[in-house]
Amino acid sequence: PFHLIIIIFHPSILLHPYPRRGVGAYLQDNKNALQYLKNFRPQNEEANHIRVLLYGPVGAGKSSFINSVNNVLQGRMTNEALASNTTSDQSFTKIYQTYQIKKGSKGNFYPFVFNDIMGLEDGDGRGVRTDDIKNALKGHVKDGYKFNPVSPLSDGDHGYTSSPSISDRVHVLVCIYSANAAQMNQSVLQKMREIREAASELGIPQLAILSHVDEACGETERDLKNVYKSKHLKKKMGDFSSSLGIPMNCILPVKNYSDEIQLNSDVTTLILSALRLMIDFGDDYADKL
Repeated sequence: PFHLIIIIFHPSILLHPYPRRGVGAYLQDNKNALQYLKNFRPQNEEANHIRVLLYGPVGAGKSSFINSVNNVLQGRMTNEALASNTTSDQSFTKIYQTYQIKKGSKGNFYPFVFNDIMGLEDGDGRGVRTDDIKNALKGHVKDGYKFNPVSPLSDGDHGYTSSPSISDRVHVLVCIYSANAAQMNQSVLQKMREIREAASELGIPQLAILSHVDEACGETERDLKNVYKSKHLKKKMGDFSSSLGIPMNCILPVKNYSDEIQLNSDVTTLILSALRLMIDFGDDYADKL
């Protein structure tokens, strides 16, 4: 008799950067991803670059992620975004700064940029205001603007761009959340939901990065390739997906470079997997503008 077998893959399996293969295959994947990023150009010719906006609670690893991407693309350890190594509940990043990543010879940069904003903090009047993030999404916040937790930026202010270009706008919104964090504060969660809603209204694609995956689970601390086998991390991703409304296949586990003194292929694999997806999502959005 004829038997029909239907196999349904969870979307996260399709994004799995660690299928069961030899070490050489992972290194080749990393090499292919690096080449893809070196060849990348935005589809929309009016866009000089794809702008990635990072947001999330204080200490989640936003600046560290930019440093990590820079490490991978430079092929060496760097310290570009000056990440704070303290786990303070006060935000380290005060200024809306655009980070370009050097590419090859002097004066050349990759056609994607990162903006790292003041961390979301508990309570009103602390951390970046959601109104300022909404302004940033639309391209109204000038590079170098210093955030004021008490008063949001408004039209006519020195740091406000009234007629933003396509390149000024944000093309992909990325939430960074620590897998090692305690239960998310309701006040911070509400701010994150408001930012997501604002991005959704503008049609901006969204991803999330679950950082510090090595610290949150013994399995991944021993071997980073266990990241998709870990039941603890899977539950963390599920809880995060439920609370914020981001689909599981848009939540990417990452370990930022922190205590390493040289590049590690497993760390690089996860960073490249996340980076390529956010660039592709942002490029598709920019192409519609």
